[in-house]
This record gives sequence, C-alpha cells and structure tokens, in this order.
Amino acid sequence: MAKRIVESPQAMKALVGQELGVSDWLVMTQERINTFAEASGDHQWIHVDVERCKTDMPDGKTIAHGNLTFSVISTFARDVLKIENMRNGINYGSNKVRYTSPVQVGARIRGRQKLLAADDMPNGGIRMTYQWTVEIEGKDRPACVAETMSIAYART
Repeated sequence: MAKRIVESPQAMKALVGQELGVSDWLVMTQERINTFAEASGDHQWIHVDVERCKTDMPDGKTIAHGNLTFSVISTFARDVLKIENMRNGINYGSNKVRYTSPVQVGARIRGRQKLLAADDMPNGGIRMTYQWTVEIEGKDRPACVAETMSIAYART
C-alpha cells in the first residue's frame, strides 16, 4: 500500500473524518507471540503451548495475545502515514480498545487507520485521535478496534 505523506502536523486538521490508509499485511508468527509472552510475562497456554492447542483450541492453533494485536498498530502506523516537518511525536494513549476476534498463529493481519480528530496542544503540538481497525485476512470480524491518540510537534 502507498504511504500517505502529510506536509506537517498542522495539515492533519484537513484530514479529520478521512480514512488515511491501510497498512501492509503482517503474518502473526509463533516467534512473535513467544517474544511478546517473554516481554509481557503472559505465558497463558492458549498463546504459547503449541502441542496443547492442537487438541484444546479451535482449529488446533495458538492465538496472539490481545495486547500483542494492539501493539502492532505501531508497525501499521509506519506503513500508513508519514508526517513531515515534525520535530517529534509521542504516544498519548488510548480511549477504547476492543478485541473482537482472535488472531490465530499464521494469520495475516493489517491495520486500517481513520483520523477522528486533530486538536491544538501547547508548544505547537497537534493531538490526533485515530480509529484503528485490525483486519484478519479472510475474516468478516476484525481482530481489534481501537481509538488511539498521539501528539505530533511541528519543527520550529
């Protein structure tokens, strides 16, 4: 997918209400799931016990942690949007996160980004509120729907 390039944080205001783009596909590997389990301390068997999942999980597969699915939105964001003339940006948080369908190991997922708001902040910042929909290839229901916020500061 083509990355959208925006001239400045201030220029984001003109895009409120628009879909900004769709990321490339990402394959959810067992290695990624295991690495996340190590980093988060969440070793629940549905994520990491491949052998048990063969008999005790639908389709016999492990599933990604919900928080892992949410965290790859950062990867998707790099695929979708580049804001130029930006000094720096920060993650400002999330308003809502819903996990609506599990991501099985081997699934391909991607992020769809929409800009909900772009508001002035102190020190030349623009706080952007996004809606992210994490889609699973071949599935009707998304894996995750999240409302995230970040602040981009213009270069002075």
